[in-house]
Amino acid sequence: MESRNQTLGVFTLLGLSEKAHLRLPLFAFFLAAYALCVGGNSLISALIFTQPQLHTPMYVLLGNLSLVDICLTSITVPRALRVLLSKDNSISFCGCFLQLFLFHLVGNMDSFLLAIMALDRYAAICQPLRYSAIMSRGTCVQLVIISLVIVCLHATLFTVMTSSLPFCCWVIPHFFCDVPALLTLSCDDTSTQQMVVFIEGSFIVMVPMLFILGTYVLIIRAVLGVHTSRGRKRTFSTCSSHLTVVIIFYSSVIFMYFRPRSLYSQEYDRLVSVVYSVLTPMLNPFIYSLRNKDVKAAVKRIVWCRGRGEERQSQKGREEE
Repeated sequence: MESRNQTLGVFTLLGLSEKAHLRLPLFAFFLAAYALCVGGNSLISALIFTQPQLHTPMYVLLGNLSLVDICLTSITVPRALRVLLSKDNSISFCGCFLQLFLFHLVGNMDSFLLAIMALDRYAAICQPLRYSAIMSRGTCVQLVIISLVIVCLHATLFTVMTSSLPFCCWVIPHFFCDVPALLTLSCDDTSTQQMVVFIEGSFIVMVPMLFILGTYVLIIRAVLGVHTSRGRKRTFSTCSSHLTVVIIFYSSVIFMYFRPRSLYSQEYDRLVSVVYSVLTPMLNPFIYSLRNKDVKAAVKRIVWCRGRGEERQSQKGREEE
């Protein structure tokens, strides 16, 4: 009877912390992080799509990654802010699993885009003469579409599998609806679902990660073959931003989804979730902009052109007077 009526239920999100005195500081922190994430990633996307010199596969993929990061934080943070600011912690059954579906779709799309970007770095460093053929516009579009289909199927599987469970408790010890937190609320034995999460989740996460590791093994081998230290340093600098993002993203995701249930902890899970769902998307534009000469040059070019335009307008105004 409970499984039949569960669609009428309403979940309660405990939020980021149950301590009242932490609500305001957490609200300020997450509001600032969300503003920086949206502002920084929007700036990166705008630069890439408006500056012709950045219309290369690497930067177009980076622009798409920035858009995905905006979506990733927008799925969870606004509701978390609402929970912190008000006493309305409720989320409908349909709303909860829509959030779960979108989170896994967008979050795993992040992972696949990082893998495609690793292929781009491999082609640029290890196969420079064949770069245009390997990373053609058609190839990039096909890879993005295939990735989108795969993550849609993955998100659908996790959503259907979790939503079909009977729930004995409707209080989610998290700030958004996610599979590990929801599995702990089920009345039934969830060992099968946990096995699916581990096996299928391992495939969807580990395949892109292993692909990235494989490309970097080949990249490092190619870089070590460069005779000059200056050449090695310049080659490594083109990969450092991407590699930094990969390490932060995958270390938190692996800890979150691939560990025994005996190690499950509400507080640690919330903290780790903040890393890959809020902090990593927020840091991405800063990591790429501060370590990338082309992005910094594009920003300087826009600022210089704008300054010149304002100077001309003021000069024209003085002449008219």
